[in-house]
Amino acid sequence: MTTSHDDLLAELRTIDTPTITNAVATYPGHPLCLGLYEPWTEGWYTDSSIRCAFPELGPLVGYAVTCAYGLPDPGTPDRFTFLDVVDALDAAPKPTVLVIEQRWPPELLARAGLAGEIMTTQMQQVGCVGLVTNGPSRDVDAIRRLGFQLLLNGVSAGHGPMAVHEVNGPVSVGGMDVIPGELVHMDENGAVKFPADRIEDVLSNAKRMLEHEAVLLSLLRTATTAAEVRGAAEGGTYSRPA
Repeated sequence: MTTSHDDLLAELRTIDTPTITNAVATYPGHPLCLGLYEPWTEGWYTDSSIRCAFPELGPLVGYAVTCAYGLPDPGTPDRFTFLDVVDALDAAPKPTVLVIEQRWPPELLARAGLAGEIMTTQMQQVGCVGLVTNGPSRDVDAIRRLGFQLLLNGVSAGHGPMAVHEVNGPVSVGGMDVIPGELVHMDENGAVKFPADRIEDVLSNAKRMLEHEAVLLSLLRTATTAAEVRGAAEGGTYSRPA
């Protein structure tokens, strides 16, 4: 029986993000790794500059909608507003994850508390479940009550004038390069993206990796000598899968 789209997404939400990265690209020599990216040189997951605000929410996954923010151009009328971002979220497959690249001058990047309670509520009402951004946010106490996830570089109480520079263009956030429509999986470890048309492959391989890891961990937890650890590892998940 074919698994429904909603069921695939629900199963992905039961798996931690590092396991998803393992299936996507982390171990290129492993038979269950899809090798979708070159693991060191391509931007397919977030780096340590991005932090999870609410680890207790667990893993989530959604279709990427993107935008870029920066300073207004005094000589050019604003082309977009945040309501255009809301329209893009509304038009995308559900659920969505908004990926915002904050393109401030370096001296302002740590000061722009961008997405607060109002913006987040607008996003959530049209099916968005999380935000990934390379700058700070604010109103985190209120956003926590909404059950909406934030992956960001910190918090800041305020901001100055700002403008939406781009909607649904390519963005780069914390080392992860994202285009609209890709799937973004995220938890307290960070975020990873992969093509939406590989959802079944990623899910299947991640589940099989977890099965192999469970066997390996069971062997390791009964080992009491280095020789037993070596024996378990040599027959374990990442060298010779069962």
